[in-house]
Amino acid sequence: MTLPKAATAVAAALALCALAAVAIGPASASQQATASASRPPVIDRPIPFGPKRKREMAAYSKRHYGQGRWRLRHPRVIVEHMAQTGTAAAVYNAFAPDRPDVELGELPNVCAHFVVGSSGRIYELVNLRTRCRHTVGLNWTAIGIEHVGYGDGDVLGNRRQLRASLWLTQWLRCRFGIRLGDTIGHNESLGSPYHHELVPSLRGQTHGDWRHSSMRVYRSKLARMKPCRPRG
Repeated sequence: MTLPKAATAVAAALALCALAAVAIGPASASQQATASASRPPVIDRPIPFGPKRKREMAAYSKRHYGQGRWRLRHPRVIVEHMAQTGTAAAVYNAFAPDRPDVELGELPNVCAHFVVGSSGRIYELVNLRTRCRHTVGLNWTAIGIEHVGYGDGDVLGNRRQLRASLWLTQWLRCRFGIRLGDTIGHNESLGSPYHHELVPSLRGQTHGDWRHSSMRVYRSKLARMKPCRPRG
């Protein structure tokens, strides 16, 4: 998802950055071996998502998917995004106000469930039981992960951020039983078998972040992580 340019002007000295954050540093061999089966360090930083925003999400879901609900149940897709901004604070401030988004002019405002900072810190912005507007055609069944940076290469070339992203994504895959091929970049959204959009003018709408070539590299790294542990 590309954030509004105005969001990038937000001062980084926000409360988000003042949290007692847990940095994700270089991993030992044992940490890497268990990363895919365990929950990574995640900082809880929820955006406001009260009853009004939930009602708007339900109305949005009715218009776009024929489902008048705001709850996210049994997610089947993980969508990776680039925020087009340099701080996690700017991402938070772009998502927090409940106002019509600048691209499509709809309510509720856009959001994602997580943002991964350039330092490797992971913030959870929205509860995983709640739908977010981050990918047209997939919001009914997709978890959204934003990444601080301006292009796919910013993450692929940043060891800490990439490791945190892979760890988070693999944990989510294991938790919800999401297939490797259903971990996609925003630019791959139209090819998802779960893509469903009732508004004709939006059926071909997507974004350019996390292209297929970048996601091939990303998924190959995910495939090399420790497999999900059997449930039971």
